[in-house]
Amino acid sequence: MGAGRIARVETFLAPPRWLFVRVETEDGVVGWGEPVVEGRAEPVRAAVGVLAEYLVGREASRIEDHWQVLTKGGFYRGGPVLSSAVAGLDQALWDIKGKTYGVPVYELLGGAVRERVRAYAWVGGDEPAEVRDAVSAQVAAGFTAVKMNGCGRLTPVATRAEVRECLRRAEAAREVLGDERDFGLDFHGRVSPANARRLLPLLAEYAPMFVEEPVLAEYANEGTLAGLVNAAGSGIPIALGERLYARREFLEPLRAGVAIVQPDVSHAGGISELRRIAALAETYGAQLAPHCPLGPVALAASLQLAFTTPNFLIQEQSIGIHYHRAADGRRGTELLDYVVDPEPFRFEDGCLLRTERPGLGVDVDEAAVRAADRSGHAWRNPVWRYADGSFAEW
Repeated sequence: MGAGRIARVETFLAPPRWLFVRVETEDGVVGWGEPVVEGRAEPVRAAVGVLAEYLVGREASRIEDHWQVLTKGGFYRGGPVLSSAVAGLDQALWDIKGKTYGVPVYELLGGAVRERVRAYAWVGGDEPAEVRDAVSAQVAAGFTAVKMNGCGRLTPVATRAEVRECLRRAEAAREVLGDERDFGLDFHGRVSPANARRLLPLLAEYAPMFVEEPVLAEYANEGTLAGLVNAAGSGIPIALGERLYARREFLEPLRAGVAIVQPDVSHAGGISELRRIAALAETYGAQLAPHCPLGPVALAASLQLAFTTPNFLIQEQSIGIHYHRAADGRRGTELLDYVVDPEPFRFEDGCLLRTERPGLGVDVDEAAVRAADRSGHAWRNPVWRYADGSFAEW
């Protein structure tokens, strides 16, 4: 039994900043994926088109063989654009296989190990000011965990005032959440190693669930990270991985003591590679918390992994995230705007429930996606500068 050969591959630019891929077989089975690098969607779209030249006419069921060829068949390999293009195609092929056999993808990966997936909600924007109100709103919505940016622009050697502002945010979140709920602090790579060594011990009393990307991925070598893990000797778990694209890139951070890995199913080679990253992390006693501030297909693919991964911790999701808002602050396009039935994304006590829907478990509203592509988008992340005019990490 199989879905037959791949007949066509189409891509769609969809606001606010997403890219969808639709793969259809000769037998009429359709799979969806989400291959995107936020702010670089157009180059990824072009890369999908190049990779589709190989896929069209081949058996859709040979997912692993296709993954090997797509990632290694070119003389020049790797990087976020190519890896994200492969990721979206990989998701779509798993979606096709699940639909062909009439089962969820997690059944094809060994079956479920849990009935629900805990998720967290984002609060605030790049420089959150009203932390208490934002956290309170998510608690009222039923979430048991939130994440927020730990700082805005931060000079390489932070002033006392900058340090105190970071600590005030953590204090405000803990006051609202109490001891029974959790929060993560995302430093977004904005923090220099020197600042990270200073901040981590000071954050200990607020007991964040994790501190994410305390330094940029290029500083994520064993020596630097081991020093930060020691600086967080109070027990703050260090998390990173949204800007790592292959399992080998996670090896040094894991050896250094990173507690939580955060690969993105739309960046790091798709479902096929994320399951291997999760297994690698498990050998180091580390947890999986997939990065996913993206659209419905990326979230659906992440959930398929979450249901079948023993060392899964918590899921990021983008419903209501600040990146979706229009420039004037009004509601922008949301994740649920591109699905026929929102039921797979219904939260219960801050968790998403396991379903028996085949494939990735989400019904994409194809008409909405095609309509969105007619206007497309050209989303770019901000460019920040310090007071002296030099470049600052966003």
